[in-house]
Amino acid sequence: MQISIFRSETNTHQNYRLPAGEIPLLSALVYIKETLDATLTFSAGCRASVCGTCAVRVNGREELACSYKVKPGDVIEPLQYHPVLRDLKVDKERAMATLKQGTTWLQEFREASLSHQDEKRTEKQTDCILCDACYSACPVFAVNPEFLGPFALTRAFRYTEDGREGDAKSIIDTIQTNGVWDCTLCGECTAVCPKGIDPKMDITMLRGESVKHGHADPSFATQSFGTPDFGGGGFGFDPNAGF
Repeated sequence: MQISIFRSETNTHQNYRLPAGEIPLLSALVYIKETLDATLTFSAGCRASVCGTCAVRVNGREELACSYKVKPGDVIEPLQYHPVLRDLKVDKERAMATLKQGTTWLQEFREASLSHQDEKRTEKQTDCILCDACYSACPVFAVNPEFLGPFALTRAFRYTEDGREGDAKSIIDTIQTNGVWDCTLCGECTAVCPKGIDPKMDITMLRGESVKHGHADPSFATQSFGTPDFGGGGFGFDPNAGF
């Protein structure tokens, strides 16, 4: 079985032959490093889909190397929108900085009695392992590198929904620029999340909360909905024209 891996030194893909059999990609990478090419560089941690360290792209889709089973012809590449340190190892500092930019923590703690239902409301969002898969899959970063990104916005939603947050508006205010309205709601982030988190829905909910706090989609101001001269060449509606 042969797979192809991106090598940063040559900026090309290098082919490696593996023994037959279904094995996790991370095991394949370890095999290559130990027996075929000691220069191959990648990141690994818990090996149990908990830490998110080993996330890479396989055939153009984000996967955890420790859980993905290798198939013949697979093309392995580093995450997108991250500086490549070497081969499959990337610098996640810029991605992690979005959490700080989005002020994704309790702003004003208040005493609150949380029910089991309250805890369940944000349980899934709390499962984020910061693997950066959603960040890499997000097409918005191709045109706007300042976008906060899916996991920062999911974390923002998690805290705006926390009953102990006494100032949810400050979080909502922070995520208006390069935030909730810049998302295309394509759902790529949701599709690749290894923990089943749905950032697309979280962002949709944040848009609703934004409206409640007096914000609106800034792109509406530049959109044209026609002119109020129905029948005169436009497609608008004149409320004074009668029926």
